[in-house]
Amino acid sequence: QVELVESGGGLVQAGGSLRLSCVASGRIVSINRMTWYRQTPGKQRELVAAISRRGDTTYVDAVKGRFTISRDNAKNTEELKMNSLKPEDTDVYYCNAQILTLGYSAYIDYWGQGTQVTVSS
Repeated sequence: QVELVESGGGLVQAGGSLRLSCVASGRIVSINRMTWYRQTPGKQRELVAAISRRGDTTYVDAVKGRFTISRDNAKNTEELKMNSLKPEDTDVYYCNAQILTLGYSAYIDYWGQGTQVTVSS
């Protein structure tokens, strides 16, 4: 019923920038919290940034001042602008959203397919 499709990511040198985008589509009534996670194979998925429907944001300490999360409620999209990238930012990044769909009474978590970000030193 709902699909999250990510774009962006890729290979960049340390100090460079990338922008990740995520579009939600389907029988969407409302989207609550939207987030970006990242994961290294074999490790637990880590919350990178979150944004509420009204625009309140939170970030993991490791990315504060470098990453910016934003959303467009009219377009059901979210973005993660990543500046001053470091090799330790290398990971697979996933978008996530709490979505209320037509015919349901509760918000459900949906995930994107993941996009690789690689930062070379």
